[in-house]
Amino acid sequence: MIQVVSLLGALLILIPFAASQLRRLAVATLAYQLPNLVGSLALTVVAILERQYGFILLEGTWAVMSLVGLIGVLRAPRPPRLEPSTN
Repeated sequence: MIQVVSLLGALLILIPFAASQLRRLAVATLAYQLPNLVGSLALTVVAILERQYGFILLEGTWAVMSLVGLIGVLRAPRPPRLEPSTN
């Protein structure tokens, strides 16, 4: 089961990363930051369970930075919404 969590966590990080490198997904989006956070948290938990201290540091830091990025995306000003015409 730990291997499944590890693979899913890695995919949640790698797919958005690959998409951003191919210019298919912007980094400053929810679609990039949220999977990064979930994937890095999953890998951090696995690293803790396996007592892999280097990976705890790596993935824990990745999770913190993903959270910072996610907060930045959520706080970014959004363009005004167009109201439907009443004509």
